Amino acid sequence: MSLPIVTATRYVLPLREGGSLPGVVEGNDLGTYVIKFHGAGQGPKALVAEVVVGELFRRLGLRVPELKLIQLDPAIGKSEPDFEIQELLIRSAGLNLAVDLLPGSFGYDGSAGNPGDEAMARILWLDAFVANVDRSWRNTNLLVWHKNLWLIDHGAALYFHHSWMSAEKFATLAYDADDHVFSIAAPGVPAVADELAAAITPELLTEVIGLVPDEWLGEGDRERYLGHLLARLEHRSAWQPGGAS
Repeated sequence: MSLPIVTATRYVLPLREGGSLPGVVEGNDLGTYVIKFHGAGQGPKALVAEVVVGELFRRLGLRVPELKLIQLDPAIGKSEPDFEIQELLIRSAGLNLAVDLLPGSFGYDGSAGNPGDEAMARILWLDAFVANVDRSWRNTNLLVWHKNLWLIDHGAALYFHHSWMSAEKFATLAYDADDHVFSIAAPGVPAVADELAAAITPELLTEVIGLVPDEWLGEGDRERYLGHLLARLEHRSAWQPGGAS
């Protein structure tokens, strides 16, 4: 199994959000996507986290915009008048990440798209599992589209891979649930934790890690991601919001 691959046909505009400078592009399948660049400051590891976390969450029943791989021809960048963007497009020639654009969506602020107590607890537990530090009220990384909640932007998760923190350290690394947009759901986490933990099997993790292109990984990285995540799952009592189940 692999992610679909499309080719970028036109760069539309930059989003200028965060340090990675994602943009909107059109693909040869007539789709419109948010493109995230392997040549951005965060590098391909942010894209690895996007794929592993996004596809894991999707398989566990959460709404995540469809992810695809997208080929970028450097010629597209040569016609871009903004030098910073032109440089990024040329530097990111090759395979990048495309996230399906949700037209008309808007950022979650609590006034619409409330997922309910159980879903909030599930999202909180899963963010704690993957050490996603980027889901606060300052930046929820949640969109409301057709009255449903969608989860986006998981590049800040799995931050152990930036220095390859040991699996033993990551396994028990505390999670600051107080800063999470759904911190109010912490008391309900133990009620959903056993089900979620049981669903995250070695086979499932191997599947989602297997969706990452080889060129974004170093030698042995797939095994390291699997080992770190399995170790964290095994020691969930150390980081689980709301206390042990």
